[in-house]
Amino acid sequence: DGNTVPFGVKIAIWVTCALLYVTQVAGVFYRMQNGSEDNAFVYIGAAVMAFGITFESIADIQKNAAKKINSRRFVDTGLYKIVRCPNYLGEVVIWTGALVCAFGASLCAWQWIIVAIGYIGIIYVMFSGARRLELRQNEVYGNDPEYQKYAKNTPILIPFLPIYTLAKYKWLQA
Repeated sequence: DGNTVPFGVKIAIWVTCALLYVTQVAGVFYRMQNGSEDNAFVYIGAAVMAFGITFESIADIQKNAAKKINSRRFVDTGLYKIVRCPNYLGEVVIWTGALVCAFGASLCAWQWIIVAIGYIGIIYVMFSGARRLELRQNEVYGNDPEYQKYAKNTPILIPFLPIYTLAKYKWLQA
């Protein structure tokens, strides 16, 4: 099979993903290690994460419901009116909450560098995923005038941030 991924590449992907997840939650572990007494940011971060999980779940439920009605049409209802990739936005919010948990924890410079690498890494992955989805949707719905209008008027990932396309950014390939 010409589509088989070599075992070494699979291992590299697994290790890279694992490292990304470790860096994403590192701020929480550093907070515990440093013994911070101020837990306000933990509660705020946890609330942000809960909101992100809820937002992402609602987006997935809305997409499934819309696809049951018309599996051949793009989704532009519910949270999809706000952004074209609300499930990815929910993921960004989740990991922003994890980042917030690290605030006020007296992290040293190298700890903040690791936390920043994780946060920047997941933001890159989400924008890359939104780009891949956009390219796929352009292939499927690109000739549909309704989709073209929707894509030109609905931000792709972040509400109120007028970024309507990521297709032209080849450096967003993950």
